[in-house]
Amino acid sequence: MSGSVSEVQAIHTELIAWLNEAAYPLWSSHGVDTRYGGFQECLDLDGAPMAIPRRARVQPRQVYAFAQAPRMGWRGDAAGVAAHGLEYFLTRFRRPDGLFRAVVMPDGAPVEEAPVLYDQAFALLGFAAADRVVGPRFDLQGEAERLRAAILRHFKRDGGGFGSDGGSGLPLQSNPHMHLFEAMLAWSEKTGAAEWRALADEIGELAVGRLLDPVTGVVRENYNGDWKPAPGLAGRIVEPGHQYEWAWLLLRWGGAGGEIAQAARRLIDVGENFGVHQGVVVMSLLDDFSVHDANARLWPQGERLKANALAARLFGEERYWRATVEAAKLLLRFLGTPVRGLWYDKLVESGAGSREFVREAVPASSFYHVVDAIGELGALAEHHLVRTTRNP
Repeated sequence: MSGSVSEVQAIHTELIAWLNEAAYPLWSSHGVDTRYGGFQECLDLDGAPMAIPRRARVQPRQVYAFAQAPRMGWRGDAAGVAAHGLEYFLTRFRRPDGLFRAVVMPDGAPVEEAPVLYDQAFALLGFAAADRVVGPRFDLQGEAERLRAAILRHFKRDGGGFGSDGGSGLPLQSNPHMHLFEAMLAWSEKTGAAEWRALADEIGELAVGRLLDPVTGVVRENYNGDWKPAPGLAGRIVEPGHQYEWAWLLLRWGGAGGEIAQAARRLIDVGENFGVHQGVVVMSLLDDFSVHDANARLWPQGERLKANALAARLFGEERYWRATVEAAKLLLRFLGTPVRGLWYDKLVESGAGSREFVREAVPASSFYHVVDAIGELGALAEHHLVRTTRNP
């Protein structure tokens, strides 16, 4: 394991330098809109902003990323950047019913008025992270409690779980539940309040009791109204990146022991055994584990890193250390753009078993994944250092 430990420490040092010397400075300048407010949806590969509609999920994700900046070692104005994003999000995206619309133009003109659960979950997560850095100006705990109540009114289902769009439409989707679980855990860990923990427990129990396939152990993307696989192709889709993401959340929720940990470890095994091809996490499989979409995006690589790094920290097994190193090295490849501080979003098949990066706009939405992956890698490196110091 000593080789894996030294590689983790070295790659973490390299990633932290990229983050603090390049990414945070670039995205706090070019990625911030000083005319209309808020964050840019994406930058081009030269680092220039693109004037396109803005999704609700991107604003709190960027707030989250900058709220992590002080603990990552960035000395810039993280609080000011986070507050800038919050002000825009709360004034341009909020609807009269307390939920947040899906898309606006840069000047705040609504494009898609209807709220979706996925966006509300990220609003809650952004509020939880920013509350540590922006102070009492925004009353983010109150904002979160009011949003939680609005979510329960608008999205809660009698049959368990939540609708994705507030209506009765099918299929039901696991992905918004995953991010709502993430937000509930963040607020539960922050406040210790029973209301947050109860909702986290409800989603965690839905995951292990209904979403996880009893035979294969996977979480599918789409379900019918009884939480059975949706009919047709939609019910067969399995995304390896989401297996890792669910594993990371279940380990945070249930800890290192018992059936929950076993379910999480099984999800990581699915990702490692079936989701990694040519060294990258592919976008999707079918329920027989055949590849459905062989292309790769940045975010599943970050989720592989997060899940394996946490598993290595909890269980200490060499296989998790090894997968962590592989994922971290691949993350560095995605970050190797000509303008330092940006990233490639897609690595696609280009024939004869090779892959190439797509030269296209850089989505701001990926920054949240990258920051969390670097943070989890750092936690693993620090954990090993503490253990070594205590037990020389």
